[in-house]
Amino acid sequence: MTTDSVRNFSTDDLHPTGGYEHVTIVEPGRYANLAGQCPVDADEKVVGLGDIDRQIDQVAANALAAITAAGARPEDVVRSVVYVVSADSAVVGAAWHRFAENTVLAPAFKAASTVLGVTALGYSGQLVELDLTVRLS
Repeated sequence: MTTDSVRNFSTDDLHPTGGYEHVTIVEPGRYANLAGQCPVDADEKVVGLGDIDRQIDQVAANALAAITAAGARPEDVVRSVVYVVSADSAVVGAAWHRFAENTVLAPAFKAASTVLGVTALGYSGQLVELDLTVRLS
């Protein structure tokens, strides 16, 4: 994504990526730092216990609601961090690709992005969490 205020790019001096760019440069302006978005419903119950795809869908829906409430769009995301409960790099990578390729947030994952395998997250049964920084107009 390239706009007047956000530029994403990579350099040949770094490894190829799975779709994100190594660098996101953002001109001065306002930002929204979203709280970590979790796979919980309006009753604060974890959805999709044992089903990472269902949890990713819930996290994406929750994140989209937060982005929209801030007056932004997925294209306005300038940094993402995905946390996945797994020590298996294939599972961790697949979670990032699911967000980037098969959710309503896909445009957000063109910006600088990090994915981490962790041992636990805040809710019992939670398998994934998403942390976003969004540029506001």
